[in-house]
Amino acid sequence: MATFGNLSDRLAETFRNLRTKGKLSPADVDSTVREIRRALLDADVALDVVKDFTGKVRERALGDEVNKALNPAQQVVQIVNEELIGILGGEARQIMFAKRPPTIIMLAGLQGAGKTTLAGKLAKWLAKQQHTPLLVAADLQRPNAVQQLQVVGGQAGVAVYAPEPGNGVGNPVKVAKDSIKWAVDKQYDVVIVDTAGRLGVDADMMKQAADIRKAVQPDEVLFVIDAMIGQDAVATAKAFQAGVDFTGVVLTKLDGDARGGAALSVASVTGRPIIFASTGESLDDFEPFHPDRMASRILDLGDILTLIEQAQGAFDEEEAKKVAEKFRTDSFTLDDFLGQMQQLRGAGSLKKMIGMLPGAGAMKEQLNNFDEREIVRTEAIIQSMTKAERTNPKLLNGSRRVRIARGSGMTVTDVNQLVQRFEQASKMMKTVAKGGVPQIPGMGPMAGAGFAGGRGKKVQAKKGSKSGNPAKRAAENAAIASGEKAPGAGSDAPAGSGFGLGGGRGSAPEGGPSEKELESLQKFLRR
Repeated sequence: MATFGNLSDRLAETFRNLRTKGKLSPADVDSTVREIRRALLDADVALDVVKDFTGKVRERALGDEVNKALNPAQQVVQIVNEELIGILGGEARQIMFAKRPPTIIMLAGLQGAGKTTLAGKLAKWLAKQQHTPLLVAADLQRPNAVQQLQVVGGQAGVAVYAPEPGNGVGNPVKVAKDSIKWAVDKQYDVVIVDTAGRLGVDADMMKQAADIRKAVQPDEVLFVIDAMIGQDAVATAKAFQAGVDFTGVVLTKLDGDARGGAALSVASVTGRPIIFASTGESLDDFEPFHPDRMASRILDLGDILTLIEQAQGAFDEEEAKKVAEKFRTDSFTLDDFLGQMQQLRGAGSLKKMIGMLPGAGAMKEQLNNFDEREIVRTEAIIQSMTKAERTNPKLLNGSRRVRIARGSGMTVTDVNQLVQRFEQASKMMKTVAKGGVPQIPGMGPMAGAGFAGGRGKKVQAKKGSKSGNPAKRAAENAAIASGEKAPGAGSDAPAGSGFGLGGGRGSAPEGGPSEKELESLQKFLRR
């Protein structure tokens, strides 16, 4: 996640230095805590939060739970992870739905925080949860705010209640109040009220927001805050808490490259949980906020649960079974390949998904250089083929490949590389589907597979001694040639003798040749 990227790098470097120590002294703990404090302050985390956080980490790191641990460094990382979860709110909290619909959700925040776009994201997410949301255009002050909400609602596929044109015309309190009756009549079970914001906190904005809250009696008041706002995040959150009193926080623009540590302070300072996070510009870049998962991402420990949830939402289990059967029967085509890529693209940004893997911070440069449009180019090549060509790539002769390259705007080399990768992937997946071990290009046969190249030929081990001692090598080769058991082989070999350890039966002192080795050597020399 770009917003916390610098913080993650700093903490990862601190823990990397810590892992080189087998036992931690108080000086090591103090040095580590000092680096953590600097990293958090540089990331714009509020000073009071940093003091409280580092104080708890130091106290626990000097306690018995670390001193008696088998791996003190890992224990300190665990302590930091647990305390980080604490300042992020502890446990995840879900939306509190009304017992009797509709559930009313009011959005509040400064102008530019992304309230209107977030309203569409929230509505789309709720629609996926089998709800019927209604967006309410109660921001009648910002130019074209009503039109923007209507566009966002159309993109999200949800209804928008906008009786007033906006641009300074209309009463936002009346619009918000009337929307509840409209929702009841039309049987919408969730109402999302988009309110006006300002460039800064002022009395007029707070009064209007407070009046809307009083008129509609919302079940949830979500404070929408820009994760890149800096130290003003704490002051703004306190002002809104005093003027409107929100029930939860939504972080936006977590994909930005600014220092976003101030967002970590909001939950701790206000005592209100972070419920959702917006991680991109797309309406699908929206997810429930889990403090434990976010802490793991910041510490570069990965977020496998969110990754699995995104994959489950994008991939069809029945379709996956069909594809597995096609691999097994060698009937997987480029059409199937295209469908799999489109499903993968539907799961969201590949960069973000890979970034959820543990240790992804070490691949930052490769991720930054990865071009996600490569999937679109691959799709263009396949879509430029005829149905017969997709079913049977062997039809792709030179002239056909030239036509496909021109039709997709790519080169013949690109087409050739795609076909080659497809054939290699098909062979590997067919081997896996049949329970075999595939041979990965450039890596040779897998250890223990017993086959090379997948052709059913057993790999024969090269006979002969590999000893670096000339006398011992000659003795062992002589034993192999005479059909005898090689000296030191099988049960006669002392445990660990391959590493120069142990003695065992028949071994001479000081590492000299045994009686059997000498006898074999004499037989070999007599030949």
